Amino acid sequence: MTAPAPLMTSRDWGLLALLSVLWGGSFLFNRIAVAEIPPLTLTFERVALASAALFLMLRATRRAVPTGTEAWKVFFGMGLINNVVPFTLIAYGQKELGAGLASVLNATTPLFTVIVAHLLTQDERMTPAKLAGVVLGLFGVAVLTGIDRLGVGAHLQAELACLGATLSYAFSNIFGRRFRRMDIDPMRATFGQVTASACLLLVPALLVDRPWTLPPPGPAALACVAALGILSTAVAYQLFYRVLASAGATAVSLVTLMIPPTAILLGALVLGERLESRQIAGAALIGLGLLVVDGRLAASLRRRAGRVS
Repeated sequence: MTAPAPLMTSRDWGLLALLSVLWGGSFLFNRIAVAEIPPLTLTFERVALASAALFLMLRATRRAVPTGTEAWKVFFGMGLINNVVPFTLIAYGQKELGAGLASVLNATTPLFTVIVAHLLTQDERMTPAKLAGVVLGLFGVAVLTGIDRLGVGAHLQAELACLGATLSYAFSNIFGRRFRRMDIDPMRATFGQVTASACLLLVPALLVDRPWTLPPPGPAALACVAALGILSTAVAYQLFYRVLASAGATAVSLVTLMIPPTAILLGALVLGERLESRQIAGAALIGLGLLVVDGRLAASLRRRAGRVS
C-alpha cells in the first residue's frame, strides 16, 4: 500500500505565495526583454546570470560547488526540461502574447502534473478530488483573465509554445524528485541546474540568434534580464525545491495557478490598476481550487462531521 501524498503546511503555502510573486514578475520581464533580445539569447542570459549569482552565494555561505558525475547528469536533465525548453518556449510565445495570457496558459501546469504524476509515480496518484480542484482552479484563471482571450487564432503557434512549456514543467516536477534522494540543498541544486542550462544554451544561442549582429538592448531590457536571472531564477528556484521536497510535485505546481491573480494584485497596488469583478471572481475560484487540491479543508470537514454523528 503506497503512502498518500504529503499535505502542505502553512510554511509551504507561504513559500508558494512568495514564489508566485517572483515568477509572476517573470512574465512581465519576459514581455519587455524579448522585444529586443531573441528567445534563445534571452534564456541563456537569464540562466547564466543566475549561475553567476548563485556561485557568489555559494562562496559567501562557504558551500562547495556540487561535484560527481551522477549529480551533474541530473543537473543537465533538469536544466533541459525545467529551464532550457520551457524558458525558451515561453520567451518565444511572448513575442506575440502578453504577460497575462502567457501566465494563464502556464497555469495548465498543475493539470499536466496531476496526469504525469499519476502515470510515473506511486505516491502521487490521481484522485477525483485532486483533479476536480485543479480543473476548478483552471476555470478560475479563465474567468479572471477573460475566457474570450483564450480562443486560438492568429497566435496559435505562440499559444502552443506556452502550452509546450507547461508540459515540460510537468515532467520536470516529477524528475526533480531526484534531488530529494541526492540529499543536496536547494542552493547547490539550483546552481547545478542553471549552470548546466547555460552550457546547453551557449552554442545554440550563438548559432541561431547571432546576437553580435543585433543592436544592443536598452536599459529597460537589461534591467529585465537582471530581474529574470536573479529574482525569477536564482532566488525563485531555491523556494521551488524547498516546496517540492516538502509537499510533492503536484503541490508545487499549484504556484502556476497563483501567478495570474498575484500579477493583477501587484498591478493594483503598484500601478493603481483597478480590479474588475470577473478578476475578483476568478481569484476566488482559484483559491477554492487550491483548497480542494490541498485536501486539508475537506479532511477538517469530514472530522467535524464524524464528531457530530
